[in-house]
Amino acid sequence: MEESLLKKYIPMTETTYYTLLAVTEKRHGYAIMQFVNELTEGRIQLGTGTLYTMVGRLNADGVISIPSGGDGKKSYLITELGRELLEIETKRLEEQLTDGKSILS
Repeated sequence: MEESLLKKYIPMTETTYYTLLAVTEKRHGYAIMQFVNELTEGRIQLGTGTLYTMVGRLNADGVISIPSGGDGKKSYLITELGRELLEIETKRLEEQLTDGKSILS
C-alpha cells in the first residue's frame, strides 16, 4: 500500500470509517446514509453533500468502486485496498480503546 494513502486515511474520520463499513455490501447513497444512521443509533447522520463528496474522493483513490449493473441507482462497494485501510483503522481504534480502558480502570 502506498504511504501517501496511509497518511491520507489513517487516522480515518468517523464519517469515512462508517461509510466504508456501509459499503462492505453494495449500497447506493441513500442506503449508505440509512445504514450509518441505524448502526450509530442516530449519532451520525450523513448529509448528501458530505456523502457524495466523500464517495467521489474514495472512488478516485481506489478505496471504493462503482460496480456496473443494478437497478439504475449508482451503488458503491469497498475494494481490497479499502478493506485493508478499514482493517488498519479498526486495529488502531482497538489499541486506542485498550489503552484508554487500562488507564481509566
